[in-house]
Amino acid sequence: MKKRSGFTLVEILIVVVILGILAAIVIPQFSDASTEAKTSSLLSNLQTVRSQIQLYKIQHTDALPGAGGASFAAALTGQTDVAGAVGTDYGPYLQAIPKNPFNDLSTVTEGTTNPTEAGTTGWFFNTSTGEFLAVDSVAHLAM
Repeated sequence: MKKRSGFTLVEILIVVVILGILAAIVIPQFSDASTEAKTSSLLSNLQTVRSQIQLYKIQHTDALPGAGGASFAAALTGQTDVAGAVGTDYGPYLQAIPKNPFNDLSTVTEGTTNPTEAGTTGWFFNTSTGEFLAVDSVAHLAM
């Protein structure tokens, strides 16, 4: 009698079932890792911009970016004078406004009331309190 080499159908089915179970366990962990990476990036961006806002305030006699004639984005990414107008004394504080990792927008809405529309801005800067917040895809402010 000749001995056959190869796998039986049962052996192949067992391997396929085991691979399916492993895939069911591993795939959700990848989606969690993606969300965690976005959250980490968001926190890093918030910390960077908030620290540059504080530096701006120190150099501009406690005035907030955008109070001296230049917009918030122009005040942080360009050069300003002591009064906060476009000039050559201080800055730039940021190369560019970072993108919000949850909606891929780098636009900043300025005002005293929170934005209510989703997907129109990446960030919100409160011009009366100096608070800098991220806006997610459903217009909730974060962190």
